[in-house]
Amino acid sequence: MRLFKDYLARKTMLGLSFVPGLIVLLMCLGLFLKSRPILAQKSFFSLLFSSAWSPLRGEFGLFPFIMGTLWVTFVALIMAVPVSLLSAIYLSEYAPRFIRESTKPIIDLLAGLPSVIYGVWGVLLIVPFVGQVLAPLFGVESSGYTILAGGVVLAIMIFPTIISVCLEVFTSIPYEMRETSLSLGATKWETVRYVVLKKGLQGIIAAVVLGLSRAFGETMAVLMVVGNIPRVPKSVFDSGYPLPALIANNYGEMMSVPLYDSALMLAAGALLLVVIAFNLLARFTLIRVERKAE
Repeated sequence: MRLFKDYLARKTMLGLSFVPGLIVLLMCLGLFLKSRPILAQKSFFSLLFSSAWSPLRGEFGLFPFIMGTLWVTFVALIMAVPVSLLSAIYLSEYAPRFIRESTKPIIDLLAGLPSVIYGVWGVLLIVPFVGQVLAPLFGVESSGYTILAGGVVLAIMIFPTIISVCLEVFTSIPYEMRETSLSLGATKWETVRYVVLKKGLQGIIAAVVLGLSRAFGETMAVLMVVGNIPRVPKSVFDSGYPLPALIANNYGEMMSVPLYDSALMLAAGALLLVVIAFNLLARFTLIRVERKAE
């Protein structure tokens, strides 16, 4: 009976370990089935790379929305990764204990705030700052509802995720490794650079991937500050229209328009494919880092 219970537990856990992958597969299958009506009339690549979006004329080009998603996400990452990484290094290696302990609840609070709060804050502060200060500084006329405003708001939203994961990674590195480096004459920064960062590189990449995944799927806050104009952005001072905002703004509206529902499902499928592609790319990067470390 004991051996049977052990066998049953092992097989049960094996089956449950396939559930996350099965859920992703079912999502892809469901979105594909809902997208079949528009794919039966137009090819996937023509929809993916077309810039024409006019549902009343039967034009459903997704390229401006894909580019809007990529622009906002990478602007957010460019701002968030250095700040988050340096903050995690300071809190882990330099900060006194009371600062580190008092900062953690603030980071948790930022992670738990509803996205609409970030959106309202962005409309009240970031949008006017971009439109009235930054844009004129670069000789550009802008309303402030731009890729840059969306990137700033999104960067602040993913700060807690990256900082928390990096802190956990740095804390897990044995202190003896730091002591060994310091005893050989290395400075504190050299120890951080050549020991802590090198040992924690895999965890840092994982933290960035988690931040990237949240940035790709964020809807409400970005929707409120990015402008929502369906055109391909050419600079950070242009308005954009990310895929999540497209789906949130239009799902349930104008469903009487032929193929409109199918086009939105295709947009959701394209967003899912983009997220999966970047996660796979990050996974391959992790594998290469692990091989080099070995």
